[in-house]
Amino acid sequence: MSVKETIDIFHRGRFCLVQPVQRGHRAGIDAMILASCVPHGFMGKVADLGSGAGAAGLAVLSRCPEACVTLVESSPFMLSFTKKTLAHPYNAEICQRACIVAADVTLIGQARHKAVLADSSFDFVIMNPPFNRPIDTRTPDCEKAKAHVMCKGLFETWLRTAEAIVQPRGGLGLIARPSSITEILSALDGRFGGIKIVPVYPRYSLASIRIIIAATRSSRATTQILPPLILHGEEGNAFLPRAEEINNGQLSLWNGVSLN
Repeated sequence: MSVKETIDIFHRGRFCLVQPVQRGHRAGIDAMILASCVPHGFMGKVADLGSGAGAAGLAVLSRCPEACVTLVESSPFMLSFTKKTLAHPYNAEICQRACIVAADVTLIGQARHKAVLADSSFDFVIMNPPFNRPIDTRTPDCEKAKAHVMCKGLFETWLRTAEAIVQPRGGLGLIARPSSITEILSALDGRFGGIKIVPVYPRYSLASIRIIIAATRSSRATTQILPPLILHGEEGNAFLPRAEEINNGQLSLWNGVSLN
């Protein structure tokens, strides 16, 4: 059965995604915010775990011209769109610095190595894991469920892999719901330190809808809660200037933020 698809432009025309319609996962602002965890001017190797069609990884490549990205995805359905995205002529230049690994993020030991996810082989890992609880999201689409609904122990297994494949002092960035913060901090303990937490608010008057957590492998630095990212003003749906620049790959999340 054929699946409808769209070609969506990001970063003001610097890259596009080929994405499914009404099935699987469609990327948006979450992926752009996640990509902004990678510092401006980053020059190393990035692994995008659970990459979907490649949104966050390509957003890193768009903003960081010296970076390389490995897109890690297990769903054959979503991998078909990752491949279409990388093969699209619009992305010919940017995708020279991208590759795909078809693998389950939860693989361990030799199975992970055979999937070309060797120990300490990346400088930075980003992830947008399924973070909706089963009670919160019900969908007849199994591909969408796999992309959106978390299973028990998800953060433990994903962060175990992140610790294994990122080199010592390498970076981590993830996006999740605020309700998962306890599980995330528990899974980070003993693996990553120097934790930076950035709440994301839709408007000044509303509760946080996302958290960004960045950390460094083996760091002993203290945890910081940094100024929030506010997406919209009190009226209308236009992005505020900082959110607009992050969404369009003009700023990293850390531009203008004082870090200890």
